[in-house]
Amino acid sequence: MKFTKMEGCGNDYIYVDGAKEKLRPEDKPEIVRKLSDRHFGVGGDGVIFINPSHEADFEMEMYNADGSRSEMCGNGIRCVAKYVYDRGMIKKERFSIISAGQIRQMELVTENQKVSAVKVNMGAPQLVPAQIPVLAQGERAVNIPIEVLGKEYRVTCVSMGNPHAVVFMDDVEDLPIETIGPAFEHHPLFPRRVNAEFVKVLDQDTVRMRVWERGTGETLACGTGSCATAVACVLNGLTKERVTVKLNGGELEIFWDREADLIYMTGPATHVFDGEISLEKLLEGKVDE
Repeated sequence: MKFTKMEGCGNDYIYVDGAKEKLRPEDKPEIVRKLSDRHFGVGGDGVIFINPSHEADFEMEMYNADGSRSEMCGNGIRCVAKYVYDRGMIKKERFSIISAGQIRQMELVTENQKVSAVKVNMGAPQLVPAQIPVLAQGERAVNIPIEVLGKEYRVTCVSMGNPHAVVFMDDVEDLPIETIGPAFEHHPLFPRRVNAEFVKVLDQDTVRMRVWERGTGETLACGTGSCATAVACVLNGLTKERVTVKLNGGELEIFWDREADLIYMTGPATHVFDGEISLEKLLEGKVDE
């Protein structure tokens, strides 16, 4: 099977042309787990299949590293846009990609006929608790209390097509995220688990964020998490509508157009390498190519 490794702000995935590589749906979770393994596979935060679509120009079929499906990935969708444009699969610099039924509009920044950055219309944030989902009362889950590992935190919950819980803190650099992250992810407040963002506000235009992604663990960046963080910042009166999110792997620019209720994310997309792997040997644990 041929594949491509790409990353957006260090959020790295393995990309597969689903039109050319025909895999049985029931085999994909195990293949994803094996491919994503950083010691015995290719290594990545998950696998994204790029498929034809009748509803949009392309479909993004995304899997977390543990083989579970995910609805949306902001860094991943930018890389899909670069993949299809750089390979001549589409000539337009504005086009659409669908993921889990959600259509997102791409606007490319190109240099020498290659994509260097992508601006994505990420749609409207979902704030209704039942739609996120989070087991909370009221119209929004903003600054609500949650007890994790015996300590009370305040979280603001947002869905960007996938569920997020944003926690504001005075310090995120020394956060024991390997311990606290899973406790948030699997907390009973979140029936479909959750992506947890731990955020320090630097000023009205800038925040520092670390993220624990459900099904993967800590990643160097999260596009949907950055969008959710920007929304949470505004709802809590902490930043302006346009904010720079500083991540372990780089920076993303997020703008919440509150009048239109749309979020725009702009960030890089980078090709790392192309490869080919024997799925038979991969599944047997005997990969030597």
